[in-house]
Formats: sequence, structure tokens, C-alpha cells
Amino acid sequence: MRVLVIGDTHIPERAEEIPRKLWKEIVKEEFDLVLCTGDLVSEEVLEELEEIGEVKAVRGNMDYLDLPMRETVDLGFRVGLTHGAEVYPRGNKEQLYDIAIEMNVSVLISGHTHRSDFSIYREVVLFNPGSATGVWSGGKADGIPSFGILIPEEREFRIKKLIHGEVVTKRYKF
Repeated sequence: MRVLVIGDTHIPERAEEIPRKLWKEIVKEEFDLVLCTGDLVSEEVLEELEEIGEVKAVRGNMDYLDLPMRETVDLGFRVGLTHGAEVYPRGNKEQLYDIAIEMNVSVLISGHTHRSDFSIYREVVLFNPGSATGVWSGGKADGIPSFGILIPEEREFRIKKLIHGEVVTKRYKF
């Protein structure tokens, strides 16, 4: 099984589209599931993701779509999905850990910071795919477009980033 992990596109308010090189990386893969951290902003982005695979998406603070605030999915281990706007300062690992414990998940996927990140905080895996468009945010975004891939059987996350026009992949085992 392969899972696309994506979010914070902010299309069309802050970006017109996901950069073409990054979009080509997404569509060349075959995904069984799409986990979206929210801030899609438009229904059209959600519809494009639905063409890739089954979508589980949560509502971001800039979304007006009818989406849940949190979602869980069982991939052989429990995965929680939240946008992360309730966390201040953005990306605070202690608060994300508390959300994971509250949701009873061993992996928590969140967005909102627009910066990709992987860490294991205490016994919980925290993953943020960053912003697929690399747009600005109210935090310490790095402006680097990115998305994630989760391969549950291998217990591996991958982050694909568009850096200086080239796609770079980092792998994280958990």
C-alpha cells in the first residue's frame, strides 16, 4: 500500500497550482489512499486528489469545505490526521503529542506550518508533509514545496521536496 500525504495548497488564494515538477512526481506514483492535512481552500483541489485515490481529508483553518476536524485510519497501526491550527506555537511537538494521545494513535499527521517534518516524540511518530505549493504562512515556513509518501508495510515516510528545480527525496523509518 502507498499513501499520498499532502496539504496546505491554498489554491487559488495563495498559489495557482502545485509546481509542475512536483505534480509529475505525484501522478507518476500509484496511491491507494490520500491523506490531506487541509487548507485545500477550493473544492477543485479536493476533486483532483480524489482522482488519485480514496481521500481522507481534514478541514484547515482556511477551508470552508465540509470536512471533519480530525480523522483516524487504520493502516496496521492507528494514524491520526489533523490540520494543526489548534497548536500554538505552530508545530509544537508536546501539543501534537497530546493530540495523538487523545486520538489514541501511534502516528499523527498534521499540517499548518507549511514546513515538512518527521520526528518521533516520546513513542509517537509526528509527520508533516509541508505545503505542496510552498506558499507563505504565519509561521516559519521555508517556502519549499513538498509532499509525503507513507508506505505502511515498510514503516516508512518519504518527503519529496522541490529544491532549486529538482525533486529531492528523504526517507524516514519508524
